[in-house]
Amino acid sequence: MNAAIIFGLLLTLMLTGMPISISLGLTVLTFLFTMTHVPVEAVALKLFTGIEKFEIMSIPFFILAGNFLTHGGVARRMINFASAMVGHWHGGLGLAGVMACALFAAVSGSSPATVVAIGSIILPAMVKQGFPDRFGAGIITTSGALGILIPPSIVMVMYAVATNTSVGALFMAGVIPGLMLATLLGLVTWYRAWKNNYPRGEVASWSERLRTLREAFWGLALIIIVIGGIYTGTFTPTEAAAMSAVYAFLIAVFVYKDMPLKGVPKVLLSSANMSAMLLYIITNAVLFSFVLANENIPQAIADWIVGKDLGIIAFLLVVNVLLLMAGNFMEPSSIVLIMAPILFPVAIKLGIDPVHFGILIVVNMEVGMCHPPVGLNLYVASGITKMGISDLTVAVLPWLLAMLAFLGLITYVPIISTWLPRTLGMM
Repeated sequence: MNAAIIFGLLLTLMLTGMPISISLGLTVLTFLFTMTHVPVEAVALKLFTGIEKFEIMSIPFFILAGNFLTHGGVARRMINFASAMVGHWHGGLGLAGVMACALFAAVSGSSPATVVAIGSIILPAMVKQGFPDRFGAGIITTSGALGILIPPSIVMVMYAVATNTSVGALFMAGVIPGLMLATLLGLVTWYRAWKNNYPRGEVASWSERLRTLREAFWGLALIIIVIGGIYTGTFTPTEAAAMSAVYAFLIAVFVYKDMPLKGVPKVLLSSANMSAMLLYIITNAVLFSFVLANENIPQAIADWIVGKDLGIIAFLLVVNVLLLMAGNFMEPSSIVLIMAPILFPVAIKLGIDPVHFGILIVVNMEVGMCHPPVGLNLYVASGITKMGISDLTVAVLPWLLAMLAFLGLITYVPIISTWLPRTLGMM
């Protein structure tokens, strides 16, 4: 009964158009102060201890690093390098877009940042070269979603905070699926370009390739610093985030010199705004999880599902359907923070690996970012391309279908997610 009241109130508030963070907070406070006898002091204590986690500190740092990289010329150099490597294949600039998105995702940790940084540069170039608007928009919208799968990933940090799973193991688990999905999106791009005889560039000389690699080196080195540092145990994921923020500042201002010192305060303010928004959502989600746990709702749901004898295959199918439905009206951070504490106990009871379950959720979030009505990447791409959401929805369809097929593969072949962290001794 209490579960119905809590979820009914939350859904009602969200349907009014109220932001998800405020909906969560109001749901929690209304339920706590009208239907329970939980002391106010306990709520305040939970509010403080719930966000007193070392991993949460990595979120502002990754956001700051992504903003420095977006404004600091790193994206342009990565695109030049990608174009030199694959620009002569069918749909060359499109393939360069996929490759550049994968590279930028590995240093920014954010999908919208990847769409903005790569899309704003490569989409005008594709139109100029004769590619249809929809082709370029479909590529960048879906490839930008790699930002939350290829580590570092802010959404993975959210899942780790919600479920007490190792951030380092999740980061390593995202490497192989991220590369596989980038390859799949590249294959869809190549096939459509080949089928429609879209333009292709000239073959770049090896000296040109080396020159673009040399220019992009300082940005690409951040991938090695973050992933290598976590793998070798030199620093934790949170320390890696701080390192990446400082490094991104240094290369944007002093190495590439594409950002003047007077532009730094604006980047700091923008990063602070985004961090505050995410931390506010986390705070309210922590309270929401507290209410659910206090009412024993996750355990009751877990017992009910196990009692129905769904089995792992059926349960994972239900999880995918639920998350894809949630993606219709919520953004990834909110979905992870609300759904993970509910679904995670069931997954553990059924013997599903927590790292595999985390990657499954992240891939679901990727799909959700690319379809209406609230697909964040669609809105970001719409701002860049000046295309309507309905046109963009049609444009992303071929790549979106490939992502759904990939989701099925990740769901039922857990070794894709778990092999690397297990081999590295992180699980």
